[in-house]
Amino acid sequence: MPAKNHGNSIKDDEQYEALRDEGMSKEKAARISNASNNQSRSTVGRRGGRAERYEDSTKAELMDKARDVGIEGRSKMNKGELIDALRHH
Repeated sequence: MPAKNHGNSIKDDEQYEALRDEGMSKEKAARISNASNNQSRSTVGRRGGRAERYEDSTKAELMDKARDVGIEGRSKMNKGELIDALRHH
């Protein structure tokens, strides 16, 4: 079955759908699929691993990151919930 056409803003519809099926947000799936359209998928996949682990951050640092990416309800979240929200945003 061919991939759906998600419009001009999504450059690799097939990869976008696969990432969405894995549970990624629309923004993150679009960002990754568009990046891999400009470079090879394996190059984009090797980029990760440079950020520090969320578990090593303080709750205040996680709150700042959550604010930066626009996570709603962050003030009521504990550290574990903030980590989960940041990973799945």
